[in-house]
Amino acid sequence: MKTLEILISGRVQGVGYRFFAVRAANVLEIKGTAKNLSDNRVKVIASGTEEALNRFLIKLKEGPSLAYVSDLTVNELPVIIGYEDFRIEY
Repeated sequence: MKTLEILISGRVQGVGYRFFAVRAANVLEIKGTAKNLSDNRVKVIASGTEEALNRFLIKLKEGPSLAYVSDLTVNELPVIIGYEDFRIEY
C-alpha cells in the first residue's frame, strides 16, 4: 500500500473533476479524498496498491471531458490508515 498527495492544476474546478476522481477511485479500489483548493487546483489524497495508483494517475491526467489538466504534482506520503472509501471533501 502507498499513499500519494496529488495536486492537479489546469481547468479542474467547475467541470466535475472531483466526481470523476471518485468514480475512477471506486473502480480501482482506491481510498482517500478529493478537495478543491482556493488557488483553483484540486488536491487528491489516494491510498492503494502501486498498480492501482499508477492507473489512477493516468485517469487523473485525462480528467473529465470539460477539464484541462496542465500539471500533476505527486508526493508520496507515509501510509495513512483510516480512509474507508474515496470521498469529496468540502
